[in-house]
Amino acid sequence: MAYFVTGATGFIGRHLVERLLEREGDIHVLVREGSTDKLEQLMTQWGPEAAGRIRPVVGDLVQERLGLPDEALAELEGKIDHFFHLAAVYDMTADAEANRITNVEGTRHAVELANALEAGCLHHVSSIAVAGLYKGLFREDMFDEGQKLDHPYHRTKFESEKIARSQARGPWRVYRPSIVVGNSSTGEMDKIDGPYYFFTAIKKARHYLPGWFPLVGPEFGYTNIVPVDYVASALDHIAHQPGLDRQAFHLCNPKPQRSGDVMNAFARAAHAPQLTMRIDSALLKALPKGTLGMLMQLPAARGVRRAFLADFGIPEEVLDYIGLTAEFDTRDAERALSGSGISVPPLDSYAAKLWDYWERNLDPDLFKDRSFEGAVNGKTVLITGASSGIGRAAALKIAKAGGIPLLVARSEDKLEQTRQEIEDLGGSAYVYSADISDPDSIEDLCDRVLADHPAVDILVNNAGKSIRRSIELSYERFHDFERTIRINYLGTIKLTMGILPHMRQRKSGHVVNVSSIGAQTNPPRFSALIAPTKIYDSFPTISSDEAADLICEAIRAKPKHIGTRLGTFGEVAYALAPKAVDQILSTAYKVFPDSAAAKGKKDPTEAASTEQVALAHLMRGVHW
Repeated sequence: MAYFVTGATGFIGRHLVERLLEREGDIHVLVREGSTDKLEQLMTQWGPEAAGRIRPVVGDLVQERLGLPDEALAELEGKIDHFFHLAAVYDMTADAEANRITNVEGTRHAVELANALEAGCLHHVSSIAVAGLYKGLFREDMFDEGQKLDHPYHRTKFESEKIARSQARGPWRVYRPSIVVGNSSTGEMDKIDGPYYFFTAIKKARHYLPGWFPLVGPEFGYTNIVPVDYVASALDHIAHQPGLDRQAFHLCNPKPQRSGDVMNAFARAAHAPQLTMRIDSALLKALPKGTLGMLMQLPAARGVRRAFLADFGIPEEVLDYIGLTAEFDTRDAERALSGSGISVPPLDSYAAKLWDYWERNLDPDLFKDRSFEGAVNGKTVLITGASSGIGRAAALKIAKAGGIPLLVARSEDKLEQTRQEIEDLGGSAYVYSADISDPDSIEDLCDRVLADHPAVDILVNNAGKSIRRSIELSYERFHDFERTIRINYLGTIKLTMGILPHMRQRKSGHVVNVSSIGAQTNPPRFSALIAPTKIYDSFPTISSDEAADLICEAIRAKPKHIGTRLGTFGEVAYALAPKAVDQILSTAYKVFPDSAAAKGKKDPTEAASTEQVALAHLMRGVHW
């Protein structure tokens, strides 16, 4: 007995080869030149017997007769009992040309070779995709029923099966697997496909919600899932049964599953919340004709849809094909498998294995560099207010991680000290003196920076000023408000608008705006980042280094908002109990009077009282 297998290193193919190794005979496998390493790795997994029975045949699907030279044809002619053609694109997201070249032309060349070798039987692995959008029961003896084939994948699977049926000179058999998932014993899978597209959403639901939380979600209709080991075992068994030529076999689950039930099976395996209420997508079709389509054509709706799907890693191309329009008869396959003990296991019996394998080996988050170093290494980071405090501390951390800080402040001397410190530590930095309260100075800064550097990857708007002075002492000081607004608000906007066109042109960039806990907790007397007063020496405010850590985390994780726990508590507390928080703020107003500096005086003896220190410790981080 001798075999020829295309796609032997693919997912279904390598499982089939394992079954064929349990039989007698040599196995000739097609391998592209330069891809023999993958085959050698698989042969090691298949065991010592594989080395003596696996015969690599160098060729290519895109060439006539798979590119086999005449001498190889002569050596194999008349000696192949079973020709298995599995090499194909099994991917709804692949483009039309890739589908055509591999599925259609590849099948044409495979059939040409099988004919030239006078192979005993051509075994063509097709797909239930040949049914396209057929509605109703699709039997195994059905093929060309006028079904809609609007997707490139559906069309090419139909066309390739047609070639196998019509152009094979010898006997042929066709196998149509449904949606193939991982091995039911080991969970092994080689790519994200089918139900795996929704695993990220399940993981996120588990992260944010308790397992008992009831979810409401869509019901896309019926689907059909089988594990790869069933497909390989059924394919091997049926191929060796006599009297079954010129037939097609559905390697499917005899009982189609609802998509919601499938998702819940994986949610249970992940210990995640399940869909307790499912909205049938058919209800959307009850809307007036064209209503939904018209709504989805709106730019805002399309943008929301794309962003939502991208966040969960779900390709847009597959969303409309989750629910199958056809049911698939499996009676011929079941008769051929009768007495073999080969059957489709229930999903609940192996869903946990599939989930565990995905979480350990395929989860896209496993392959993301989530380190701060990965976020800034080699990146140019413009930091305002970098001569001291938070800006200086952030610049040092960024440079240590491999980033290139562009240090911006008014004081060039202090900036040079920071640059020298960075260079002494082995990093590099650049100094730019500018006044963020002056629009002309900001324009000049942008011109200089963009002329000196090919890219500004990250902008950190850190420069800021605040004035702790009660409104009673500010009646004649309107310029304080103007000065604060010029730096904190207008300067930040002006600089961002100066850098943003450059980032948009590169389609890459990140802006981090540094605010204050005052925006969350509304402390009194900040009527107009604090200018230091002596009284703060006794207060447990967070350090510049701790604040710089928040900036670094914002650069690394790119959240919409980041702050201290106390700040978040202050926001939540004010939303839930505003009157109680107002009482606390009123107490603080009385406990922390205006400083001597706010009154235009100097008091070298000024110090925090015991009462002030106690309240400051109780709410560490709030500038009272």
